[in-house]
Amino acid sequence: MARVLFAVTGSRYWTLRDGTKHPCGYWPEELAVPHQVFAEAGLEVTIATPGAVVPVADEAGFTAAMNGDSEEPGIRFRGYLDSISEALSHPADLDTVDAADHDFVFVPGGHGPMEDLASSEPFGRLLGAFAAAGKPVAAVCHGPAALLPAVDAEGWIFRGRRVTGFTNEEETQVGFADKAAWLLEDRLTAVGGIFESGPGPWQPHLVVDGNLYTGQNPASSRPLAEALVAAVAAVQL
Repeated sequence: MARVLFAVTGSRYWTLRDGTKHPCGYWPEELAVPHQVFAEAGLEVTIATPGAVVPVADEAGFTAAMNGDSEEPGIRFRGYLDSISEALSHPADLDTVDAADHDFVFVPGGHGPMEDLASSEPFGRLLGAFAAAGKPVAAVCHGPAALLPAVDAEGWIFRGRRVTGFTNEEETQVGFADKAAWLLEDRLTAVGGIFESGPGPWQPHLVVDGNLYTGQNPASSRPLAEALVAAVAAVQL
């Protein structure tokens, strides 16, 4: 049975440029949907957060406004998250887990990772261990912010690799581009990533470069998870 490390933000806020702490957390769809895809595929899922703090969902992710003006997706996401509440309430400590115990790592987004995982040296070292072992490293939407602390003596370990994430255009459309201390697309480009976006905002878009798997936005959550399940299955054949 393949084992996936679900690396979830422990932050309940995102510090904006003016110092305001914007309430957030992980994005519901980006945790619920991949988790369900992995579980239904028979993968063993371990949820972990920095310091083993209990993660919280960004309530905006349940609203109709963020789900195509439909209430149904938010209700569905909340229902699934409630069904795994025991695991969410007792996460492992991300600062002490061992890459050797997992087959790949997956980081859901939400603005939370911009606050904690993006500057976590322990997580950066953990990603280095996954990468050195040739194991898949995956992140979706704002989750690729968690890739930033993965550095070695020469710089970012994913420099020169193709990558995607929540775009400046999408951040503008949700009203945070002019408020953020930094933008994910800009930062990934600055550290040496070859940033690629899809044909339009909010459309599913995946980028796979070797063992690096990234998805652009919430709509990319399911196809990204399915691509990882297929990759794991291919290795196990």
